[in-house]
Amino acid sequence: MTIRVKLFAAMRDLTGDEVVEVEVPDGATVGELRRALGAQIPLARSLLVRSGVAVNHDLVENDHALSAGDEVAVIPPVSGG
Repeated sequence: MTIRVKLFAAMRDLTGDEVVEVEVPDGATVGELRRALGAQIPLARSLLVRSGVAVNHDLVENDHALSAGDEVAVIPPVSGG
């Protein structure tokens, strides 16, 4: 299935895109999505490890199963001062 992933902050800066599409098997988990996204965007791998993932506006863990049509967002850590 194709999952559309919204990117924010450093992830958007790194890729130059606000949204990317990632192919994952039906019933894939967020962890599998992270790995697929890291394979698709190798420079993002270290940032993906530290980023939160929201599915349908709720932060979820890596074992959360995805469904077609889910709204997914990768939210990298933010620092300020």
